[in-house]
This record gives sequence, C-alpha cells and structure tokens, in this order.
Amino acid sequence: MLAGTLALVLATGCATTTSRRSLPPLRTVPHVDLARYAGTWFEIASFPQRFQEGCVASRAAYTLRPGGTVEVVNRCRDRSFAGPERAVTGTARVVDPTTNAKLAVTFFWPFRGAYWIIDLDPDYRLAAVGHPSRDYLWILARTPTLDERTYAAIVERLRAQGYDTSRLRRTPQPCASLAR
Repeated sequence: MLAGTLALVLATGCATTTSRRSLPPLRTVPHVDLARYAGTWFEIASFPQRFQEGCVASRAAYTLRPGGTVEVVNRCRDRSFAGPERAVTGTARVVDPTTNAKLAVTFFWPFRGAYWIIDLDPDYRLAAVGHPSRDYLWILARTPTLDERTYAAIVERLRAQGYDTSRLRRTPQPCASLAR
C-alpha cells in the first residue's frame, strides 16, 4: 500500500496539463535577501490545498539556520480563530543561489516541494510564492490583511504570470491586534 501511495504521489508531482504547456516558464523575482525575508508572514490568499483544509489564521515563520538552510514553521487555527492550533515544521534550502528566489522545502522526508518567490515588494511587506506548475500559489503579507488596491495589484501581476487567479481563496484572519 505504501508503494502504491508513493507511486501516486510521484506521478501526481510529474503531471502537467495541456492548458499550461503553452505558458512561458514561471519567473521569480531577481533577488531575495533571505535575512530580510525571514520572520512571520500572514497568508492573505491561496489556492485551496487538501493539506490546508479547515485552516484559518494561517501564517508562516522563516528562520535562517547555520549552513544556509531556513526553518519553516507553518501554523493555522483549525476551523475557527479559537480552534486548536495546527503546526508543521520543515526545512528549506536554496536551489538557485544566484537569486535566492528558488527554494526546495521539505516537511516530510523524502518529499520536497518547489517554493519559488515570484513577487516581492521592495520593503519585504508583500510576497507571492508559487510552484513552476502553477498548481500552488500563496499571497503573503507581514500584516494579516491587505487593502483592496494592493490585493488587486498583486492578483493582476500573478494573472500576468499565467496563474488562474479565479482559484484564489482569501484566508480568514483575525484583526491585527489578535494575530500576534
């Protein structure tokens, strides 16, 4: 059974759809200063994923580790802001040291996922993270909410990168004073 599950996971990871074959390769940002990127990011919106089902108040904390790796701790509340906290810890490593914008994240060995930083504002207050397949997408911010104009602008930039932004779902977040 384990072998069958592993085969399914590997086959799914390699799958592509015909609608994406005509898209140009996904572009990352030109450079990421990982020290500035470190810290807490709140999930503003994402493509729904099974592993995040029921999550609200989602956030991620990135901590630089010796040797150039990054500890990643994803947290959310289960189904309500008062629900129990769910957390998972992983490790990211840079796979493109020229830009630091392409990372590989491992939460459960031996499985690794591409973590590409595809949008990042100059002040490191807003970011978008995706996967070259365009099946995964997260909009992150240093605050639990974004104003509508800022949100619309990043969604438009993601659409221009070939993402089906109609799949984005806003992540419920408590007000800023409760999010700490």
